[in-house]
Amino acid sequence: MSDPLFFGMTSLIMSLALGIPAAILAKHFNLMDVPGSAPHKQHASPTPLAGGILILLVLSLTLLFQPTYSREILFVLLGALVIFFFGLWDDLKGLTAFPKLIGQLLASLLLISAGVQVRFITILFSEYNLPLELAQGLNIFITLFWLIGITNAFNMIDSMDGIVAGIGVIASMFFLGAAVLSSQAILALWSAIFFGICMGLYIWNGWASRFFLGDSGAQVTGFLLASFGILYNPLNRAPESSWIVAIMLLSVPIFDTSLVVLSRLRRGQRIGSGRRDHTYHRLIVMGFRPKLAVFTVHLTTFAIGLFAFLTLYLPSWLALTVFSVTIIVGLVVLFWLERQPTLDEITHVSNS
Repeated sequence: MSDPLFFGMTSLIMSLALGIPAAILAKHFNLMDVPGSAPHKQHASPTPLAGGILILLVLSLTLLFQPTYSREILFVLLGALVIFFFGLWDDLKGLTAFPKLIGQLLASLLLISAGVQVRFITILFSEYNLPLELAQGLNIFITLFWLIGITNAFNMIDSMDGIVAGIGVIASMFFLGAAVLSSQAILALWSAIFFGICMGLYIWNGWASRFFLGDSGAQVTGFLLASFGILYNPLNRAPESSWIVAIMLLSVPIFDTSLVVLSRLRRGQRIGSGRRDHTYHRLIVMGFRPKLAVFTVHLTTFAIGLFAFLTLYLPSWLALTVFSVTIIVGLVVLFWLERQPTLDEITHVSNS
């Protein structure tokens, strides 16, 4: 059976059933997030970093009993496995940026070796006699930038329970719908499977607050969704607008990373430092309750996803117009939010 609904429900049931065992495994291997271990870690008690373990368990069981997969999907899952182990290493030991980048680079090159990469430069400039080697080099560069960038964006936005899992639910749901429209049955199936996994993650992490995703969980989520974005190939779309849907579906983590990078550069802070200066924290400073701030992030993700779907039914020029307007609005909000004080700054003033 290869019905997306069936396997989506199955992966959700497995995620719910394996949540506690994943947390127990995390505790057993001392994968714990300890309060006060960093300035931004202010949760009440030591919490298991079990998100990555849960994703790995469910994907492994699904692959074991699911005969429908392509070579591309298999390499995506192998790449996710590389991301998981480096993320697990980071959760256990606390890695610097360089080893994490090496892991992300290895996983990305694994996909490229299997032909999972963007190709729109070759297609877009085919009429301009661009040298094939240059076009392919640009395709590979964009692929690496996309995969590594989105993987890190999901890791960075993981600043509150439920944020990453909720974005994963919404993005995988839209990827499922888009893949069905483009007759990509295997991508639709695995999008549904990941939708069920993310729903389970959201229940355990967002509602029950039984464990955190950790670097392993957040990075694997970002890597898989970035890979789905590359695999997605809308039918009858001009190359200049075929990439719009994937970027828009993952635009909220991109926005948050841009906000954080800009904010820290302007303040002379290390980009990789753990601080309470994300979109979620800015909303808290503005008076939002924590759950409302998380809901606002998810609602924005859903709204942009609807606009992304709308572009599938528009001529290329109009789709690009919608995309451009979205970018402009995003930039206005980004520069406005960046000028707001961070939660760390507010706390520092209060304690002075």
